[in-house]
Amino acid sequence: MKNIIFSILILISALSSSVFAEEDKDWKEYKRQHFIIYYKNAPIDFVKEVEDMSEYYYTTISKNIGFTRYNAWTWDERAKIYIYDNPEDYVETGKQMRWSHGVASPEDRVIRTFPAAHGFFDSTLPHELSHIVFREFVGFNARVPAWFEEGVAMYQEKAKRWGAHDTVRRAIENGVFISLEELTRAKLFHKADKAFINLFYAEAASAVNFMITKHGKHRFVNLCRKMKKGSSFEEALKSVYVRYHTIEDLSEDWYKFLTQ
Repeated sequence: MKNIIFSILILISALSSSVFAEEDKDWKEYKRQHFIIYYKNAPIDFVKEVEDMSEYYYTTISKNIGFTRYNAWTWDERAKIYIYDNPEDYVETGKQMRWSHGVASPEDRVIRTFPAAHGFFDSTLPHELSHIVFREFVGFNARVPAWFEEGVAMYQEKAKRWGAHDTVRRAIENGVFISLEELTRAKLFHKADKAFINLFYAEAASAVNFMITKHGKHRFVNLCRKMKKGSSFEEALKSVYVRYHTIEDLSEDWYKFLTQ
């Protein structure tokens, strides 16, 4: 979850990919069909479970969203997962945000995380894998709001997917709700307030879940295809979700759903 201009996890990881010590002699390799797991002192049973669950999510994430997978991750195209020993190793050696539990670099098919990451198998792993699957489908140059991309990744976390609506409803009651227009302009800095970060992700999960459950996966996939072809998010939204002419229209309908 380095770039102080717009540093959602998916974006900041690219800055460290070329300088990160991936050639460190301490890394051990565990290779399988679609993944190479790199680890230092993690128990081998844990490493094997990471590979097993990664294979499971490899086949289910695209189906959950409705995407069609065109390229297999085999041989030189295998995804790489780096498992740091602990949070300190992840932050200091991996140069990652202290508040994050994992980070994905989709273009390189690289994930970095650590065993004690919150909800490792149910949250962190599917979340970061989703970033890679999403970007491979929509394209690396697509103009995607950070909240939308994070919402797609959060959609793979079942507990977060369904619990997000209640979290956002509490934010509305407490007067701290953030509209999608504001969310689109939001910036997560290195020392961003944790409460804001948590609300950002909860709202992202809630909004994307709302779009998929209310309007179906078919429209959602078409929206992503439009962005893949070069449309901005708002242009694609207007074209596919014809009742929404702007992000504000979507935000108002989502807000109405939450408050009914």
